[in-house]
Amino acid sequence: MKSSEEKCKILIFGGSGYLGKHMAKASILLGHPTYVYSRPLTPKTSPSKIDLLEEFQAMGVSIFHGELEEHEKLVRLIRQVDVVISVLAYPQVFEQLKIIDAIKVAGNIKRFLPSDFGCEEDRVNPLPPFQQFLDKKRKIRRATKEAGVPYTFVSANCFASYFVNYLLNPHEIRDNLNVYGSDKADVVLNYEEDIAVYTIKVANDPRTCNRIVTYRPPKNIISQLELISLWEKKIGRNFNRVHISEEEIIKLSETLPHPQNIQISILHTIFVKGDLMNFEVGEDIIEASKLYPDLKYTSIDQLLDIFLVNPPKPVVAAF
Repeated sequence: MKSSEEKCKILIFGGSGYLGKHMAKASILLGHPTYVYSRPLTPKTSPSKIDLLEEFQAMGVSIFHGELEEHEKLVRLIRQVDVVISVLAYPQVFEQLKIIDAIKVAGNIKRFLPSDFGCEEDRVNPLPPFQQFLDKKRKIRRATKEAGVPYTFVSANCFASYFVNYLLNPHEIRDNLNVYGSDKADVVLNYEEDIAVYTIKVANDPRTCNRIVTYRPPKNIISQLELISLWEKKIGRNFNRVHISEEEIIKLSETLPHPQNIQISILHTIFVKGDLMNFEVGEDIIEASKLYPDLKYTSIDQLLDIFLVNPPKPVVAAF
């Protein structure tokens, strides 16, 4: 593996997605030759995706169009790079098996990062809908190891912009905010741009090869009530807290249609059980902010200041 000072060639799958767009930009800004594998453009391709790909190209990202079924094309492209990062969305989790097959045939990849980027999936015991969700990701981890591919598994915890938006609804004028469970659980909310920077750094770091890395910057560990109180101080008004009990959440996980049943089960794992902070970081798991103590990340306090200046659009599901 090249030293962390050298610039490796990075290939990103899912680079035009919610997190992937930050990943591609971070890779370029950190000086890596960056490649994005994207589906072919069609008349149905959204203008926003076309604009994003053009922005990538203007930044110096090399765009390759193709399908994941095009095995030989994948192998040829993978042989040109050092690191492969998958940021494919949940419905495409098993499609990563095709990437792993191509990596195995290519035989040159120094590191593969599959599409995890949520909670540490081997250290939670969630409700059934979320359990089934995570089982698919666990199978990708096992397939990666069985293929003998050097890996880094990333537990990025919560996407801060998404969850702050979901919890606070800063784009709306309202009197009530939901609080899930007992409100005592600490969660980890990391700004999406910082997740991308950390990921590019760990992908090129010899210390993280064949390891799990979690992102727990100290200033991003916060409870729901602390988050609400901080927001109230910033905007100068108070909200009524509407507590949704664990029993209600469990019932919703059993009755809501897919994928809403997954979403409510994720809220149970994060905000009721507090599973993001229910284990110690030890020899088997590395914490990213300790690896890179000089990296300036966006704290929750700073993120709320950003929201004050530029309120986000209504939340769109990113689960």
